[in-house]
Amino acid sequence: MARFALTGLAILALAGAVQAQPRSDIAAYEAFQPADRLVVSKTERTIAVYAQGRLVRTITGIQLGDAPKGHKRFEGDERTPEGRYVIDFANPNSAYYLSLQISYPNAADVAYAGERGQSPGGAIFIHGQPNGMSGRMHGDWTDGCIAVSNEEMDYLWEAVPDGTVIDILP
Repeated sequence: MARFALTGLAILALAGAVQAQPRSDIAAYEAFQPADRLVVSKTERTIAVYAQGRLVRTITGIQLGDAPKGHKRFEGDERTPEGRYVIDFANPNSAYYLSLQISYPNAADVAYAGERGQSPGGAIFIHGQPNGMSGRMHGDWTDGCIAVSNEEMDYLWEAVPDGTVIDILP
């Protein structure tokens, strides 16, 4: 699946996120704006997707690390980071159904862990469910990533370019 090579089906799916009424493929393509900001609420279990400052979609029921409360501090703590990061790159060869890497750790995260003789960890992604699995796992199960359904990951894969700001709130 190529990112930003919108097929007719992807155009219709993305248009549905922007506007509830049916549209033609051409009109949907013209209406589509790539995301420029994601806001994750760990408490509300949501990802709000913004394009040109407008909320265009909210994904609910996200899954987090096994220890979802608090900011990720060290490798292996199974917490999902909190703060402002960016989407570094898209990984089509993920162990999960597609993934978008989050720029954790930042300089402050590295310094905090280093001052305590620890590694901050890394490889934090938004991703779908484990490859080969149909449906959705239950509860929090990642090692600090943000998991969504495969269908939601399809949308994010098409809508979120590298460099998109992501704010992860408690």
